[in-house]
Amino acid sequence: MSNKGNTFRQTGNSVSGKRAPQKESTTFKKEKSQKNSVPRDYSDAQQKAVKILGILLILLSLAFATAFVSYLFTWEDDQSYIAKTNGGWSTLFRSTEEIHDEAVDLPVVDNKLGKFGALLANQFMYEWFGVASFLFIPVLFILGYRLLFKKSLLPLYRTVVYSFVAIVFISVTLGFLHGFMADTPHMLEGKFGFWTNKLLEAQVGIVGVGCILAFAYLTTLILLYNLDFKFVLFSNRKSKSFSEDMEDEDEDEYAPHNLRNKIHIEDDSIQSVRESFQRPTSINERFQSAREKDIQEELQRPAFTHHAVPEVQIDPKDKVVLSFDDSPLERTENTPSISFTIDQPNEEFEAEDLPLIREYQAPKIEAEPQQEPEAAIEPDAVPGLVVEDIKEEKEITASDLVAQFGQYDPKLDLSGYQHPALDLLKDYGGGKITINQQELEANKNRIVDTLRNYSIEIESIKATIGPTVTLYEIIPKPGVRISKIKNLEDDIALSLAALGIRIIAPMPGKGTIGIEVPNSSPEMVSMRSVLATEKFQKTDMDLPIALGKTISNEVYIADLAKMPHLLVAGATGQGKSVGINAILTSLLYKKHPAELKFVLVDPKKVELSLFKKVERHFLAKLPDDGDAIITDTKKVINTLNSLCIEMDQRYDLLKNAQVRNLKEYNAKFINRRLNPEEGHRFLPYIVLIVDEFADLMMTAGKEVETPIARLAQLARAVGIHLVIATQRPSVNIITGTIKANFPARLAFRVLSKVDSRTILDTGGADQLIGRGDMLLATGSDLIRIQCAFVDTPEVEQISDYIGAQRGYPSAFMLPEYVDENGDGAGSVDFDPKDRDQLFEEAARLIVMHQQGSTSLIQRKLKLGYNRAGRIIDQLEAAGIVGPFEGSKAREVLYPDEYSLEQFLETLRKDN
Repeated sequence: MSNKGNTFRQTGNSVSGKRAPQKESTTFKKEKSQKNSVPRDYSDAQQKAVKILGILLILLSLAFATAFVSYLFTWEDDQSYIAKTNGGWSTLFRSTEEIHDEAVDLPVVDNKLGKFGALLANQFMYEWFGVASFLFIPVLFILGYRLLFKKSLLPLYRTVVYSFVAIVFISVTLGFLHGFMADTPHMLEGKFGFWTNKLLEAQVGIVGVGCILAFAYLTTLILLYNLDFKFVLFSNRKSKSFSEDMEDEDEDEYAPHNLRNKIHIEDDSIQSVRESFQRPTSINERFQSAREKDIQEELQRPAFTHHAVPEVQIDPKDKVVLSFDDSPLERTENTPSISFTIDQPNEEFEAEDLPLIREYQAPKIEAEPQQEPEAAIEPDAVPGLVVEDIKEEKEITASDLVAQFGQYDPKLDLSGYQHPALDLLKDYGGGKITINQQELEANKNRIVDTLRNYSIEIESIKATIGPTVTLYEIIPKPGVRISKIKNLEDDIALSLAALGIRIIAPMPGKGTIGIEVPNSSPEMVSMRSVLATEKFQKTDMDLPIALGKTISNEVYIADLAKMPHLLVAGATGQGKSVGINAILTSLLYKKHPAELKFVLVDPKKVELSLFKKVERHFLAKLPDDGDAIITDTKKVINTLNSLCIEMDQRYDLLKNAQVRNLKEYNAKFINRRLNPEEGHRFLPYIVLIVDEFADLMMTAGKEVETPIARLAQLARAVGIHLVIATQRPSVNIITGTIKANFPARLAFRVLSKVDSRTILDTGGADQLIGRGDMLLATGSDLIRIQCAFVDTPEVEQISDYIGAQRGYPSAFMLPEYVDENGDGAGSVDFDPKDRDQLFEEAARLIVMHQQGSTSLIQRKLKLGYNRAGRIIDQLEAAGIVGPFEGSKAREVLYPDEYSLEQFLETLRKDN
């Protein structure tokens, strides 16, 4: 099952609802739900200790039950034994001979749990709480069950509190009752219940104790059950029809002066009428929007100036019509009537049995001008009709959801995941630079002498020592042309006998000229020394990659999310693959599997194969691909196009969520402001890494270039980032379309200045010394870095460590892709006899929603992505949905469920 749709599994944990219009924050309809208790995580040792404690408590509850039940039958002998030994618990560890020497005629202990059971039961039932001590047994059992199985039979906190309250109440109550029969404690109430009653009796007397107990019990009933103490002391009278009941009423009761006394006027009556029309009750559904408008207009008119007699009629359709008939005046179309259906038509009923409605204030109608106005009358509802306040469903906001459930945690599915430890990486040294003072002095003198030979005087020179390169910064005297110094690059290299030097004239923002000279004994930069730094451990970057150390021996960490794509080039054997491993290792050490997924393309088939073990944690692939490391060119094309589909789908989600990038979208989703029922889900970052891009361009060409260019142009905002590596940075491999969208370039040593200009737009990469020495171009800046070294055994240990932990059921599934020839991630050729069991249910779901998407089937039917994808392909083969159309949902070919059922019936007959 894919983890793609795993959006709301925590806290039990999907809250369904509809987004309220015209509100800034998303709202959902409130549902009755309980927050699932999530057991806290323990270490292995703690988990073992918790399980042992749970078993101990369960066995202890059984021991209590055995001792207590046995004590009910053997309490006389047990108490006699304890009384004669005068030792109590101290006799538990004494031998029988010692006890018999001190006590004569010592009775035999008959408790099924022996001496321990007798002492235990006597302590609880006689010394303490009496038979109420039996409640300790379920408390111990529930506690042990909770610790052993990490789930509760009953609410733990309430069970413990209620049990102890019940123990006290029962003990005191039995002591009160037993006090009438004896003046000594008994096992029924124990000493606690007996002496508590004696203490209370001395203060308030027996009657006072009884009143206190009654008050305590009634208070408990009110707190637990909200007891209202309404007792029905009369029987219902015989029912009769509503029409007969109305005939029995006195006609004078509806006279104007009597009716005026019956009218109940509320200050907010008009508002209550409007609310009653707006609420979705069975009565209000009969009013159309035009009718509501007419009634609201009637509310603005003057009061009655004529007698209006309410009447109730029974129409043939079993409806009671309540209306106000002003017979002397002409009845208008706006005269209101309220109708409702009787639940049991054609049967006798009382007015109390009618459906409940709101109090309704009749509209006020102005009489003719020539008539003498009388006192205003506002008719009320018919007597006998009970008014019920219809409760409106309260809508809750995202802040209410966060307050109730907390923020959504995408890491909860793998809450026990542990990041790799630094011990898995080798330490190749402390990272301290060894300063060779003689070498520094000799190189400085040679640089000064060489420049002086060409009549170039300098004012000062200083050196900055790095792991592999030392930077000499010189300040020339006024009047010296910088270009003259740059032209002496080869001459200075000759005088220093160096492998290759690089002149930076001028140094950006410093006002100096830099000369980079390789060290005679370069230091290795280990990956461990870089990742162990506080700079990396406390970084707040979205996708931090630790590349190595600069020439000033500072750790350099870049944010891949800000680059946003990285183009890597370098000749064979210059450290390009190690650089990719460094990028992968940095992200594996920093990110959780729920936050990051890799799409690995390895045409060489051996460079990235070590990461196959983290497939169920960090890798993404097409639904039908067996291997998550993509090596076949055809699968690479399908995967790149699938990433384009994923990109388009993510942009649709961002558009619906009204956000601009992935970070804002996920923050909104974590704060529960997006509804998962509308397709929203937590979106992890996706990093595409291609180890040898030149091979793909030679074999596929435009089929690879087009999706790569699309991703490079658009994928940044939706969290899809590219790392493209090649050993031949020629213009036919790194085309202008691709190069324009990769502002960040990482160049290892190349063999010619042309290649250096192709990758960096400037020279310098041909002057590197190799073995991880690289130049990083980010916009206008060019930084020289010694790449951190991570060896193959280290990568293997990291992969083994992650792969051994619990992961998702499968790799992260990318959207299915079918090319023009019908090949790709899905196939539409299915045997009708092999259709899925949920085929018809999925077809009805698709037609009902008129949306042919795999995610809809996956979400509604709670299926994995693979099975949902097969069902959608079967629906396509059956002609229920249309073909795949990229980011758009498939077209549904059946307009309603009736036509679908006819088609499904035909399919059943054919099979």
